[in-house]
Amino acid sequence: MYRRKVFYYETDQMGIVHHSNYIRWFEEARIDYMEQMGLGYDKMEEQGIISPVLSVEASYLRMLHFGDSVQIESWVKEYNGIKLMVGYEVVCNRTGKVHCKGVSRHCFLERTGRPLSLKQSCPQIHNLFMKALEAHRKAEK
Repeated sequence: MYRRKVFYYETDQMGIVHHSNYIRWFEEARIDYMEQMGLGYDKMEEQGIISPVLSVEASYLRMLHFGDSVQIESWVKEYNGIKLMVGYEVVCNRTGKVHCKGVSRHCFLERTGRPLSLKQSCPQIHNLFMKALEAHRKAEK
């Protein structure tokens, strides 16, 4: 679980967090989550693996304001060795409610831009993602 506080510069004229910031928060939370898995982006890049974003979706359920503290839960929602989908929920500590939900989709490439199957080329990384996917599936039941 990634924790952060809403900063003033992240709000708009109405004092509400601007919608674009949630996408940044998803990325912060995803990087933190992967580090907790034992797989930071720096480790992947050292092995010549890059993981670009293919798409991002966000559903804005409630407003957040300057000074609010949030927890962002991240998890592996789907993974097949070539593509990854990460799920997110932004929960406000003050309300205890989900204020935003979303997903991001990623693929894995060699530095040359060629698609990469982690299952074949990096089984240790593949196993970390599979373990995270299974943990989420068990938690859902």
